[in-house]
Amino acid sequence: MKKSIIKVLLLLGLVLSGCASPISIKSSNLMSGYKESKVDLIDISSQGDKFLSRKNEILDFSLKLFLESFEAENILLSPLSIVYALAMTGNGAKNQTLLEIEAVLNSDIQGLNDYLKAYSEYLPTSQKYQVSLANSIWFKDDPKLVIENSFLQINKDYYDASIYKSAFDNTTKVDINNWVKAKTNNLITELLKQAPSPQTIMYLINALSFEAEWEKIYRVDQVIQGDFFLETGGSQSVEFMTSSESIYLENDLATGVIKPYKDSKYALVAFLPKDNLSIQKLLLSLDYQMVLDLFENKQEAEVLFQLPKMSIEYSTLLNEPLQNLGISDAFEASQADFSRLGKFEGENIFISQIVHKTKLVVDEKGSKAGAVTAVVMDTTSVIIDRKEVILNRPFVYMIIDLQQELPLFMGVLMSLN
Repeated sequence: MKKSIIKVLLLLGLVLSGCASPISIKSSNLMSGYKESKVDLIDISSQGDKFLSRKNEILDFSLKLFLESFEAENILLSPLSIVYALAMTGNGAKNQTLLEIEAVLNSDIQGLNDYLKAYSEYLPTSQKYQVSLANSIWFKDDPKLVIENSFLQINKDYYDASIYKSAFDNTTKVDINNWVKAKTNNLITELLKQAPSPQTIMYLINALSFEAEWEKIYRVDQVIQGDFFLETGGSQSVEFMTSSESIYLENDLATGVIKPYKDSKYALVAFLPKDNLSIQKLLLSLDYQMVLDLFENKQEAEVLFQLPKMSIEYSTLLNEPLQNLGISDAFEASQADFSRLGKFEGENIFISQIVHKTKLVVDEKGSKAGAVTAVVMDTTSVIIDRKEVILNRPFVYMIIDLQQELPLFMGVLMSLN
């Protein structure tokens, strides 16, 4: 059987400043042909079992993929971005291909559509922080390719996807890079280094942009020089931002901090392995139940917190981790069934690559020193209950939506080089 390629590209821009740029695109915009239909939104603020289960399912997938992708070096994933892109793609899958995607994502595809649509509408924004999701579908202008209107319509209805038809030449490369640049606030400027290959017939892209600031910008005297100790031995001289925090996490394996951004809609969460415990051993026990238990049993205490300034760029292919988790047919030219997406005359459509790019910058402006929930106690009690979380060796970190308890992204910092 001949083969044709669908590429799924997952984009994430994590930014602390900047404004969106206008998009210059020459590809045919088919938005006018697909008006968004009215979709009844579910109430994700509800605490019913159905909604709690959906959040837990996404958190479970997020941690499994994270652990499958970790290779003892810096890693930075956006689980939420990945879920959005896979769900969009899943709307074109059928039979065993669809069943595998649903099994790995822990959800039927319509349930995901409902939840992710509601989550997109729920996203809180203000002048103090901004989180935005953008989706697009690009397909080749070829008479042999027939795209199912129902596939485009459902992705328009539930994911507000922009839809473009293009010659898939160098102009397409420029257009996609311009779209990515605009949707990541100029943080990621080049996704495609060359024009699409002759076999490539579609790109599905999700971009997630996060911009936030700390409640109080760090003063010059709160930034100190120190050593970051590597698991392989040796150390690196880095700048640490020092603050007093008030939400402390601890279990038998780790200590940690929840450090909210302005208005406490989102937070940075950091887990530091306890002494003599490697980051690998901590990760082996890091499942969604452990994370939920840590959140459930958080303590109010005075915490001396030191966070290294960091700028992380990460790029990876997710094919192998997702195959290891159970999505196999989608990557097989002879097995993939994307017949709900469309068809290409004489050939079969399958996924060739799932590309994930991320960038994160954390500095004085994008940090928060907050004791807004500090417990009132006498001087002696404060001294006894004082905790320390000094991130001067490899640690796990997340940026989470505090209301939904969902990770927008998660990473491990092994080195600051």
